[in-house]
Formats: sequence, C-alpha cells, structure tokens
Amino acid sequence: MENKCECKKTKKRSDSEYTSLVNRLNRIEGQVRGIKKMVESDAYCTDILVQVSAITAALNAFNRELLANHVKTCVADDIRNGKDETIDELVQTLQKLMK
Repeated sequence: MENKCECKKTKKRSDSEYTSLVNRLNRIEGQVRGIKKMVESDAYCTDILVQVSAITAALNAFNRELLANHVKTCVADDIRNGKDETIDELVQTLQKLMK
C-alpha cells in the first residue's frame, strides 16, 4: 500500500496574484535560458555574472511578492481563526530565506 501524505497545504490564488507570479517566473525562465545561450556561445565571464545577478534580483523580487501575499492572506486568515502555529511556520520560513 502506498503511503500518501494527505497533509499538503494548498492555496487558491486570485487571478491577479497568479498572473503576476507566473509572469515573473516566465521572465526569470527566459533570463536563465539567455544565460545558457551565453555559456554555449562562450560569452565573457563578467557578462554572464552580471546576468546571473539580475536573475538573483528577480528571484528576490518574486520572493518578496509571494511572501507579502502569504502574510496578507494565509497568515492573517490563520491568526484570525486561532491557528497560532502559523506564526512559527512563518518564522521558520523567514529563517530559511535569510540564509
């Protein structure tokens, strides 16, 4: 018998949140493909590093948007419903993000 965890959390996002996040990820994906092409075409190291830095900034912006949405919706709703363990989960998430 397969041992399946039924405890995974999910979140239904608004259309605007979904669109914004997916658009950001599509741009990041395009940037990563661009760096791959740069490596394949023997681009200069510094030029590649600058593009990697741009991707890092884009991922950080994605994280900030997702985190803000998470706090405004999931965390706030859970606290209103008496689920204080969500605060511990948020603290653990923030610690992971700050490594």
